[in-house]
Order: sequence, then structure tokens, then C-alpha cells
Amino acid sequence: MSERFDDIAVTAVKTQEQSKEVVEKLFDVAQPEAVYSEPVTAGDYTVITASEVSVGMGFGYGVGAGTASEEGETPGADEVEAEGGEASGFGGGGGGGGFSMGRPVAVISVGPGGVRVEPVRDVTKIGLALLTTAGAMLIMLGRMRKASQL
Repeated sequence: MSERFDDIAVTAVKTQEQSKEVVEKLFDVAQPEAVYSEPVTAGDYTVITASEVSVGMGFGYGVGAGTASEEGETPGADEVEAEGGEASGFGGGGGGGGFSMGRPVAVISVGPGGVRVEPVRDVTKIGLALLTTAGAMLIMLGRMRKASQL
């Protein structure tokens, strides 16, 4: 059983190191260079794009252990004892994941007339919000008509 515990401990350390690497990579994305692009200059004008960056992650790890009591309460203990062995158990597992996402939110323009910040409008999101609102209103109107007829 000690060897099994050692194996799980080694696996846990490897998993921790891998998790650390993933976290470092996710936070590398959330640097100022990811939010503000390199300035692009053309003539008297300089343009910089600004982005929104989101990072999320989650990890979990579990370990189990067990041995059979003298009464043989552990499932399968009869089979182990018939072979002359001792019932025992061990297990472990882990998992994790993460994501990073970025989207442009503004364009900063610097020129002879001063500095202007123009927001980037996501037409797709506006359209989806409009369709969702219209759909919800139609459903509610239908329910209101049905309720008034009763």
C-alpha cells in the first residue's frame, strides 16, 4: 500500500506542476500587450486598439484509500481472502481546465485634432439581443391573450 501511496504522491506533484504551467499560460494572455495593440502610425495619425481580455480556470483533485475490516465488509473482500491476500484499495484523480478570451472594445486615434476614443460596436450581439427581446415579448403577449380568454 505504501508503494501505491508513493505513486499517487508522484502523480499529484506532476499534476501540480502541469497546473502551474497552465495557470502561467493563462495569465500571460492577460498582459497589457494583449489589451492594447502596438500603435500603428500613418502620416500624422496613430491608431491603437483596446481589447477586453477574460481569463478563467478551475482545478480539482481527489484521493481515496481503504482496507477491509476483519468482518470482510469491503465489497470483494471474500475473493481477496480466498486467494490468501488482504483486501485494500487506493485511488486518485484530478482534472482541470481554463480559457482565455479577448475582443476589441475601442479604437484610440491620436492625430493633429487631438485624441478620440471610438467604441467598437458588436452588431451581432445587438442583433441577438433584439431578436431575444422580440421573442420574449411575443411569448408574453401570447400568454396574456390566453389568460384573458379564460
